[in-house]
Amino acid sequence: MRSGVSLNVTVYFDVASTAPLHPVARQALTAALDEGWADPARLYRSGRQARMLLDAARETVAGVLGTRADEIAFTTSGTQAVHLGMLGALAGNRRRGGHLVHSAVEHSSVLHTAERWAHLQPPAGAAGGPVSVVPVDRFGRVSPEGFAAALRPDTALAVLQSANHEVGTVQPVAEAAEACGDVPLLVDAAQSAGRVDVPGGWSLLTASAHKWGGPAGVGVLAVRKGVRYVSPLPADEREGGRVPGYVNVPAIVAAAASLRAVRAEAERENARLHTLVERIRARVPQLVPEVEVVGDPVRRLPHIVTFSCLYVDGEVLLTELDRAGFAVSSGSSCTSSTLTPSHVLAAMGVLTEGNVRVSLPFGAAEADVERFLAVLPGLVAGVRAPLGLDLPAPAEAAEAVQPKASGQVTLINALGKRCPLPVIELAKRIGEVPVGGTVAVLADDEAARLDIPAWCEMRGQEYAGEAPAADYGGDRGSAYLVRRTT
Repeated sequence: MRSGVSLNVTVYFDVASTAPLHPVARQALTAALDEGWADPARLYRSGRQARMLLDAARETVAGVLGTRADEIAFTTSGTQAVHLGMLGALAGNRRRGGHLVHSAVEHSSVLHTAERWAHLQPPAGAAGGPVSVVPVDRFGRVSPEGFAAALRPDTALAVLQSANHEVGTVQPVAEAAEACGDVPLLVDAAQSAGRVDVPGGWSLLTASAHKWGGPAGVGVLAVRKGVRYVSPLPADEREGGRVPGYVNVPAIVAAAASLRAVRAEAERENARLHTLVERIRARVPQLVPEVEVVGDPVRRLPHIVTFSCLYVDGEVLLTELDRAGFAVSSGSSCTSSTLTPSHVLAAMGVLTEGNVRVSLPFGAAEADVERFLAVLPGLVAGVRAPLGLDLPAPAEAAEAVQPKASGQVTLINALGKRCPLPVIELAKRIGEVPVGGTVAVLADDEAARLDIPAWCEMRGQEYAGEAPAADYGGDRGSAYLVRRTT
């Protein structure tokens, strides 16, 4: 129920961002606040009681994740777990070298750590090292061969998520781990932990409790025995020396209890959610014109589906869906506020504008999915309506008699306009160009470099490449060349 004065009921379809607190977590948290409030490092009775609760929680998490209890450390978030895991493994394997490998679609916590590592200077002997980024295909998946090719003799750490947080694509972790050999592999399992089995072959694993219905403020860092690890932070006796600071025992107890409950529920819920997501994947392109469903259609998490709508500002569409009673998210941050396209969608080479990510919670109702599908077409049409776009059916475009190209280039000046405006201008003007003719779109928005080629693929036009804007009279940005083929 939405808080505040509104009486509308919001259907929550955004568990990939954060899941509502699981009832089991709420019960465990309430009990642990009374029984586990003391310092678990102390020897008096209340301290020992807190320590028993902490140890039991560690055993529970280890059992679900398939590791030993003494390999589990609790952090304050999944992001902190990634930071500590990466920097600690890189420091511990310094004798191997300083080379870091990760996929192009990792969570921002991985990208930010890699950026810092690449720019570290050697005060007190602490230097960073080179970073290699493994590309993905249009489904957002790395190839095991491509991952193996990025490894070098001086590779100290490889990082690969279990499944993507924006599009749900499952990565070939086991194959990548085999390719890594004795190079440690850190797996970010934030989106999959609790929902599906944890893939094997990892050396370090990270997860985040609020993704599976535990309380926020609890992350998990697992480091296999035998993996070289040196904490990048000052020494502390807690959590095996890996995570300094006082532990939040009640929150950890709640996180462990909810993880166990969610994993038990997943056995029956995953098949049902998979069916609902399949329905969305199939029907959205039927109901809404000019839509691209992204992510792997087969090797994916059961509860996530992502699609992008041409000629739509994603932020506007999300606002309209919220008004209609649906809380969804966007895999793209290409909005009027940030002006930055999603690095995941960019790496995949798919459309970044008008992006919607639906992630279904356990217990999601079929009726709510049907209502979402019922209201979506009208909302998209309403967002597009002020643009004055004429979207002919493919059959109409094919039957039209088109003049031959004259060799003249049609110029569209979209400098200073942000996504999706350059693509909208292209869509409005492409009908003026003879078949075989060329359009040069001048744009200085970074998203145009991604969205214009994606638009060409969706509309059956030929993307002819990028040229300096100055070649076509522009004073900045680039010229994106499109040849009309249909």
